[in-house]
Amino acid sequence: MSIASELLADADALTRTLKKLRFGGAVSHVYNPLEYARAPFAAYVERYGNTRKRVVFMGMNPGPYGMTQTGVPFGEIAHVRDWLGVQGAVGKPKHEHPKRPVLGFSCTRSEVSGARVWGMWKALYGKPEGFFSWGYIANYCPLVFMDEGGRNVTPDKLSPTEREALYGPCNAHLRAVVRALDPEWVVGIGKFAEARAKEALTGVRFATMPHPSPANPAANRDWAGTARRQLAEQGLDLSKVTPRD
Repeated sequence: MSIASELLADADALTRTLKKLRFGGAVSHVYNPLEYARAPFAAYVERYGNTRKRVVFMGMNPGPYGMTQTGVPFGEIAHVRDWLGVQGAVGKPKHEHPKRPVLGFSCTRSEVSGARVWGMWKALYGKPEGFFSWGYIANYCPLVFMDEGGRNVTPDKLSPTEREALYGPCNAHLRAVVRALDPEWVVGIGKFAEARAKEALTGVRFATMPHPSPANPAANRDWAGTARRQLAEQGLDLSKVTPRD
């Protein structure tokens, strides 16, 4: 089985497990892009996830105008379509919030976080193959949580029981991703992702970089430069990372 096939099989297994979970409290709607946007997600994995990596960068969960629409982690539409060259049919979640429709590649909103993440690699390498020769981007949790008003509910805001039920399969999936890609480093994009990686994994080096969300004040002034400096201070100099054999 190829590395990409392993990653897709593990993602499908995660989807089957997460379908059994139920969420309450503030959560009224749950989307799983690995279900309704599996086609572009699979295209991303097959094109860029079929080789071993030196570094896996990991986000928290999908943003409303990124992976929620395209199935690709930090999947801001223009970068996914025009730079990564990834497209595919996107369906609908079973219980769609009227304020948060899934429009797929027809969505006209741009996700700032995704534009910053993929924009950094585009600025550094020009073509995606330069980054993917050693790196990969994944999300810890594939689910999107919303309240009745359509506001985002992050996984850390779930009840303790719900978090425990969610983190178990997400930890197992992260371990499967790391087994398949065999990285030397796992970098949390934000403190939440770093903490989840440290709990789930052993045998790799850990680092963190600031989350690119505009809600993070530190991200709104030269986010890419800050991220690179912080990684270098932790021992991961992006200018010196070489392709993985």
